[in-house]
Amino acid sequence: MVLKQFRALFKARTMEYVRDRGTFYWNLIFPVLLVLGLAFAFSGGDDKLFKVGFVGGPDPSVRLLGMEQVQAVPYPDAESALRRLARHQIDFFVDFTTSGYAVNEESSKGRLVRELFLAQLAASPGGAAGFSETSVVGKAPRYVDWLVPGVIGMNMLFSSLFGVGFVIVRYRKNGVLKRFKATPVAALNFVSAQAASRLVIVLLTSAFVFAGTNAVLRFMMRGSYLNLLLLTVLGILCMISLGLVFASRMRSEEMANGVLNIVTFPMLALSGVFFSLEGSPAILRTVSRAFPLTHFIEGARAIMLDGAGLAAVAPNMAVLAGLTVVFLAIAAALFQWE
Repeated sequence: MVLKQFRALFKARTMEYVRDRGTFYWNLIFPVLLVLGLAFAFSGGDDKLFKVGFVGGPDPSVRLLGMEQVQAVPYPDAESALRRLARHQIDFFVDFTTSGYAVNEESSKGRLVRELFLAQLAASPGGAAGFSETSVVGKAPRYVDWLVPGVIGMNMLFSSLFGVGFVIVRYRKNGVLKRFKATPVAALNFVSAQAASRLVIVLLTSAFVFAGTNAVLRFMMRGSYLNLLLLTVLGILCMISLGLVFASRMRSEEMANGVLNIVTFPMLALSGVFFSLEGSPAILRTVSRAFPLTHFIEGARAIMLDGAGLAAVAPNMAVLAGLTVVFLAIAAALFQWE
């Protein structure tokens, strides 16, 4: 009798899992996609000793970029490359449009690449001669200085998406939203109130994490706290709005868990939370620009590490604000009480 009960319970639980198609396929497919994606993003770079950025060209007579030990990273303009050079994200920079090169004097790897580059110029019969040098100043931030914006952004992402998504799905599953439907409350008012409540909670949590870790680690903060606060508010609102989109129709907490994980893990992998995407395939860097987490982390690092003002991070804030409006409109249009 005990064995029969065990078999019945075992079969019931197994079939319950298999019939929940969202969770079942998530556990099967997502790990495979994650491994393949990370393998594609970071394969083939283990033997590279130096990262050299360049604009224009490249000139075939500059053999530095073709060396096996050098990873050549193209940039659309010199300003963005010099900013990364100052942060030690690349070791050297060559501008073929102005026949110039730049080195960070505080980077030992950069000085070594410069000597190699100049030696190649001296040995070149022509075309590459006449390059002028530009010096960039900037200490290498500690890994924790670079990591803190990513960790805060990750905490905001999980608190916003799962804090809103699971609550609303549970309300719908338990019939709470069905009762709300009988009241004069409009869908837009309901989702806006949910977003405002979660904003206060996540903002206070993020401020506590920031202050607590800074008290111990004393990480780099060159910009304005007010600018960082404004960027954080926009980032939280955008992520909350995204969570509302996925919570507007779902009735199963298991399905909500799977869908939200599908959204969060690619963002964690491709938004530069734990490691820089410099030198990764261009298609991945392009895809990452669609994620709100990417724009928050990029703006926060610019404020904290470079002392950037509002004008410098305005493009990131504009994207976050625009995505927030779009997500809220979609959530209100798709929202169902039952």
